[in-house]
Amino acid sequence: MKYAQRLSQRLSQLALVVGLSLAPTNIGLAQSSNNTVSYSQFLNALKAGEVSSVELYQEQGLAKFRRKDQPEQSPPHQVRLFDRNPELIQLLRQASSRHNTAVRVVPSGSDGAVIGVISNLILGFVLLILFLMILRRVSNAPGGPGQILNFGKSRARFQMEAKTGVTFEDVAGIEEAKEELQEVVTFLKNSEKFTAIGARIPKGVLLIGPPGTGKTLLAKAIAGEAGVPFFSISGSEFVEMFVGVGASRVRDLFKKAKENAPCLVFIDEIDAVGRQRGTGIGGGNDEREQTLNQLLTEMDGFEGNTGIIVIAATNRPDVLDAALLRPGRFDRQITVDLPSYKGRLQILQVHARDKKIAPEVSLEAIARRTPGFSGAELANLLNEAAILTVRRRKPAITNTEIEDAIDRVTIGMTLTPLLDSKKKWLIAYHEVGHALLMTLLKHADPLNKVTIIPRSGGVGGFAQQIFDEERVDSGLYTRAWLLDEITILLGGRAAEVEIFGDAEVTVGASSDLQAVANLAREMVTRYGMSDLGHLALETPSNEVFLGRDLVPRAEYSEAVAVQIDRQVREIVMHCYETARKLIREHRAAIDKLVELILEKETIDGDEFRALVRQYTTLPIKEPAWKATATPAVSQPS
Repeated sequence: MKYAQRLSQRLSQLALVVGLSLAPTNIGLAQSSNNTVSYSQFLNALKAGEVSSVELYQEQGLAKFRRKDQPEQSPPHQVRLFDRNPELIQLLRQASSRHNTAVRVVPSGSDGAVIGVISNLILGFVLLILFLMILRRVSNAPGGPGQILNFGKSRARFQMEAKTGVTFEDVAGIEEAKEELQEVVTFLKNSEKFTAIGARIPKGVLLIGPPGTGKTLLAKAIAGEAGVPFFSISGSEFVEMFVGVGASRVRDLFKKAKENAPCLVFIDEIDAVGRQRGTGIGGGNDEREQTLNQLLTEMDGFEGNTGIIVIAATNRPDVLDAALLRPGRFDRQITVDLPSYKGRLQILQVHARDKKIAPEVSLEAIARRTPGFSGAELANLLNEAAILTVRRRKPAITNTEIEDAIDRVTIGMTLTPLLDSKKKWLIAYHEVGHALLMTLLKHADPLNKVTIIPRSGGVGGFAQQIFDEERVDSGLYTRAWLLDEITILLGGRAAEVEIFGDAEVTVGASSDLQAVANLAREMVTRYGMSDLGHLALETPSNEVFLGRDLVPRAEYSEAVAVQIDRQVREIVMHCYETARKLIREHRAAIDKLVELILEKETIDGDEFRALVRQYTTLPIKEPAWKATATPAVSQPS
């Protein structure tokens, strides 16, 4: 439609031009509805002497002219010119000489060309910048072209003034380790005090401990306290796929450190580069071993590293090479162990500084409830409690949030409670069976609570004990306690058999049975708590390298193996019969407790013990303190 309209307009214009060209010149000019006239009209006007001035624009192929009788305010007329017009040049000469027509040739403006050149230059400059940016990013990428010359350079983070923001005041619960490391800080600040007596600066300090105990935090605190140049790097950053790169990075690291001595070099997870040499199938890893050799040389070689203290952290000291652990390289090995009650309380006080906690919450009670927790786990515990407080729209953290946070950290997230069904009855009898034995057995740790609310990870419910912190910290477990623990683990299966029969036994006790087998076997083979005598027939499997002792070496004959299996089975069956006997004798108490837990879903330890007292004459062990629980070993699904 638009094309047809456009074509119609073009034809009308053409007809108008043709009509005007056939008409007299002055009439055509007068009747022109716009300033554009035809070429023939323009020639006729020149011949008649009606044109006062002409301006020629050769680049545009355009001419502008004014008539003698045209008002000054009116715009000039325009006419399109042909490429070759010799007759026009002749007419313009005649009109200029005969009729005084002013003729001016307007030169082609260079502004457009200049603008075009400038725009092209700007576009090229922008493209060049984009290309350089892409090339720089590719060059800085790992393995990029720009890294070829810097491939062997150290990637250690360097701080001239160690402003880590962490001091010894921020480290709690590991006072022994802090005291050992305080001497290192003192030596860096006032070395004359030690050198006057003949003491030399320790070359290396190895921090050993489980994950989350604060090894890296200690290194940051040392740097913050000492105020000396501080290099920090992970052991995995030394190792590359190309042989010799790691050794080159070690050399470059110690070269920079010597230029800034005295200084600190912190190597986190040193087991990534310091593993024992010559291990694995077909030998070892050439790149890792060369890196380790270079590290050994730099720490205590011919040249030495005066003024450089290397602090390393690992939770796997058993895999480190013996040459790395000797004095002269790591003069001190500091164990950063799990905190005791006093240490846990100090850690909780540090992490509670920036949290709103209700006045009724006792940090002492939380510290007693969490034996075996590391510093990282305690920090996570308070953080989870704070998140639950925000979710429940409370102004401060209460004991309820602390309780739920402990269960969430140790056991799992709470799921939707089960509806009344056979599965719920099975879980209730299973958990009450565990809880009853925790209450009745003489040497067992007392019950804290029992619940049938499911948790993430397939846990349908759990019975929670109050473990003795002194026993947990010392690791001294008696034979009577171990037997009672096995009996408690078998309580869930025993309750299922006594209540529902052998045909209705479920797989809910699978994790319990695995723990029972491991515990009973260790009693026989490691602890000497069986009729086989006081012999350690097996050693813990600490081999972590593929290729070393792929097939475990038997430390006893086949005849002894048969006796071991018989002793393990006798221990388990003895405990199982004890569990069934106690459950059978207290069937009325179990039924009452199951009805109560089905109604309330969670029963507190005190309430559980009060109800059991009504059905038994056996002495019931009370907890040494109230509400100081940690998760029990038994966590059936």
